[in-house]
Amino acid sequence: MKTSSQQRIDLYRQKGWWGDATLHGQLELQARENSDLLAVADQPNRKELTGDEPRRLSYAELHAASTQIACQLLNKGIGTDDRVIVQLPNIVELVICYMAASKIGVIISPVPIQYGSHELHHIRKMISPAAILTVDHFGTTELAQNAATIEQDNVQLLVFGTDLIFTTENHSGSDLQLTDYQSRYPSNADNILTICWTSGTTGTPKGVPRSHNMWFATARSCGEAGDYRAGDRFLNIFPLVNMASIGGFLFPALLLGCSIVLHHPLDPALYLAQLQNEKITFTLAPPALLNQLAKSADMWGQFNFSHMRSIGSGSAPLAHWMIEIFNQKYGLEVINFYGSNEGISLSCTPLHTADAEVRATMFPRVGCGIDHFDSYSNTALQSKVVDTETGDVIVESGKVGELLFAGSTVFDGYLGTDNTELFSDDGYFHTGDLVEICGDPPWFYRIAGRSKDIINRGGMKISPVEIDILLEGLSSSVESVVCAYQDDQLGEKVCACVVLGPDTNNIDLQDVIKFLSDQGLAKFKLPERVEFFESLPRNPLGKVQRFILEELVSQRH
Repeated sequence: MKTSSQQRIDLYRQKGWWGDATLHGQLELQARENSDLLAVADQPNRKELTGDEPRRLSYAELHAASTQIACQLLNKGIGTDDRVIVQLPNIVELVICYMAASKIGVIISPVPIQYGSHELHHIRKMISPAAILTVDHFGTTELAQNAATIEQDNVQLLVFGTDLIFTTENHSGSDLQLTDYQSRYPSNADNILTICWTSGTTGTPKGVPRSHNMWFATARSCGEAGDYRAGDRFLNIFPLVNMASIGGFLFPALLLGCSIVLHHPLDPALYLAQLQNEKITFTLAPPALLNQLAKSADMWGQFNFSHMRSIGSGSAPLAHWMIEIFNQKYGLEVINFYGSNEGISLSCTPLHTADAEVRATMFPRVGCGIDHFDSYSNTALQSKVVDTETGDVIVESGKVGELLFAGSTVFDGYLGTDNTELFSDDGYFHTGDLVEICGDPPWFYRIAGRSKDIINRGGMKISPVEIDILLEGLSSSVESVVCAYQDDQLGEKVCACVVLGPDTNNIDLQDVIKFLSDQGLAKFKLPERVEFFESLPRNPLGKVQRFILEELVSQRH
């Protein structure tokens, strides 16, 4: 299955942005050249979560195990262009599934373990899968039982440990079977490998088909930003089902010959222990965790992180004080990433700016002809900003508009939907993200929020992200964000949604207003209501779901 036009394929290959590398082709290469190098490792407490002992696979062992699983899928009638749903936590079996699918041309659709029968039925209708692959359980989540709800209409339920079994030794029979199959159905780097799912601002996930070439382009962009090197050791704590982990770790590891250590669910103490014990050189972590670690110098000082060069974060605005603490006290640079399944790939690194405030909230304007940023991303990616009402291109500093994105990392459109208005006439993807052009000269973007999230107070447009960043300093709260609530006169007003700390006395609206006013926030942007929550609603990747907050707030009055 291909989604890219031949014209796009030919152009990108001519420019050197796309090529012939496939995921399984890179695995075969690493298995030959780095056979004993660690490819992937479970977290040490896996047995408590799945009942199985943790595994550590070299590249040779990953190659052997994935060949066996590929042949077992073939024996069950699953092959080229068939689609399979994979619902697995961050365990070695998930990495094996990617490799096995790639080897036989199967399109893999990975989904978060948080997805229930409702989401699985939606995905089943969208992709008509031949099977769903999972494990029996993960902690208290009964994954096989959940998956069984769609075991119908020719959808096979395949559970690791019972229906799918692998070893780490080569099986000559499997090798011969796979070689014969691949000779009859050769792979192509322009074929779709994955269908991932958007987090969804409307609550309905949309399928995002991506080819090997799209993923390797993302890998090059991420690897450049993180200064990845052969032999690096990555610690992955994000679900291996979306851009951050697949593009940020899986494909770079296969491209360069690196090791991936898995972690799931998030356990800060175990995370720190893995960073030390596995001699991790690079990791990604959500902003909330980095903020917590920045405030916990005593905890950080108990470990030896001398192998780490830098740490990445994203999915929400970063706090500049956190970046400063990591740099000045911990000796680590923090890299800010902003990406999406659709192919947005922005990053801000120490090479772009040493200013923590800039790096916390801004990203270089890649692909705009700015020679100051000499990089793969600045060549193979293109971006521009357009006025949301007129569609005119914006280039002036201080102006806000919608970010449009194009280039080697970008997909061709959502699965099974009309994508006519999704792309501009000249091929740019309408991201729906609002950005402000910043700086003198205007070299940076500042994320202003989602166009659907913008609060319209009597015609005055308010970016919730701007206020979220300020609220990170509210000492009384663990986390705070804002959302819109309906008002008869002005249309919408700002509501602050606050999660209080465990030992914090209650605060009121006036406390929040004073805190924001002291930081110089414009009066019309100040919250006019405050609501308290035990936790904020988040999607499986940890992003706050503002549309759910708006519903919860509306139900309270």
